[in-house]
Amino acid sequence: MREDLLRLLGNRLQMAAVFAAHPEIAAHRVERPLVVVGLPRTGSSILHELLAQDPENRAPMTWEVKHPCPPPELATFHSDPRIAAVDAELAQMDALLPEFKQMHPQAAELPQECLNLTSHDFASIFWSVSHRVPSYQAWLDGADPAGVYASHHRQLQLLQWRCPPYRWVLKSSSHLWSLGGLLGEYPDACIVQTHRDPLKVLASFTSLVTTLRRLYSERADAREIGEEQAVFLAAGLGRAAAFRDGVGLPPDQVLDLHFADFIRDPIGQIAGIYRHFGRTLSAEAAQRMRCFLAANPGDQHGVHRYRFADTGLDAAAERRRFRAYQERFEIASEAEI
Repeated sequence: MREDLLRLLGNRLQMAAVFAAHPEIAAHRVERPLVVVGLPRTGSSILHELLAQDPENRAPMTWEVKHPCPPPELATFHSDPRIAAVDAELAQMDALLPEFKQMHPQAAELPQECLNLTSHDFASIFWSVSHRVPSYQAWLDGADPAGVYASHHRQLQLLQWRCPPYRWVLKSSSHLWSLGGLLGEYPDACIVQTHRDPLKVLASFTSLVTTLRRLYSERADAREIGEEQAVFLAAGLGRAAAFRDGVGLPPDQVLDLHFADFIRDPIGQIAGIYRHFGRTLSAEAAQRMRCFLAANPGDQHGVHRYRFADTGLDAAAERRRFRAYQERFEIASEAEI
């Protein structure tokens, strides 16, 4: 924990120094990013990884998010020594929690989600997911996200300064809680919200959180975590729905994507995303995506096995909790939970 905090504080100091020396970085704003939101365990990570295969897109890589300074350079983007250093760090995590990579494979050169950018402002659901700190999440729920997203924007500006392209593809479930803050900073953002049976999400995510917390805490009770995550995830969906209803996002600015449709035809669904937002998926990008899927099968590190029963939750009660969400987006209940 201490190492994480010192790294983030050091990164903040280094980024501030770079902006002070090069104020021109702030002149090139991030325009029309494609942002994947949705509950965890809804296919958003593999969607993000596939989008990152398009050479016209720019996704934040794990190594540059963890260590953004000095700013990445295009000439050394795939040979920067920070890549090997971060892969070594992740290998240590795999040694401590070997089952975690079955749930969420990580690598220095895989895309990283935005909650690790907002961690630099200590305003991220990362902390409440990986640590048992309910009072922190209560504070975060009431925090003003405007400054956090301004900082998020500055971090992307720094990463793209010497390393184009500038068409960003981003991802994080955390944006569900603060779509207003996201669109306040990026008013032209293209939003893809991913959807899946929420009880499957609860079962899978409770398993993931329970495993992850063992790295940080002496207490990781799956039943306590299940109760906590049911409330937490329902709150995120509620806040996103309230924003969408209140603001009325234009249809051409948001697309809803069902997990089952995406898993059945990932490239076809991505082509549909591109069409929706006025883009064309090139043959080269589609082939790169197919190659990535072939090289990274979902079970390459073993199968993530989980059961809804391990959450300790009542399935009928949870169906009632999430009924409005399922009905609104016509999400079928999966057969086995």
